[in-house]
Amino acid sequence: MQRDIFQAIADPTRREIIDLLSDQAMPVKEVADNFDISRPAISKHLKILDECGLMVIRKKGRKRFYRSNPRRLREVAEWTAQYQKFWNQNLDALEKLLKEET
Repeated sequence: MQRDIFQAIADPTRREIIDLLSDQAMPVKEVADNFDISRPAISKHLKILDECGLMVIRKKGRKRFYRSNPRRLREVAEWTAQYQKFWNQNLDALEKLLKEET
């Protein structure tokens, strides 16, 4: 089952994990050392991120190293881009209206 990427990134801890793992791969223990929550909770967050395609996992011996897969965030960027255009147009119209009234 592939989870919804938008639900995955809605959680602030998962967003922090994505940022943390964007430059380097880490095993679960090292990821957990950066947070004030339990290692099992971090494992659950990593599992959700992996199910969304936001993690690349590399096995080395008995350890699993996690790294962010930011390419998957393109879907989010494309979706939000349409709203950026909407807000830019509306704010430009508001600015024009305010200039006309002054």
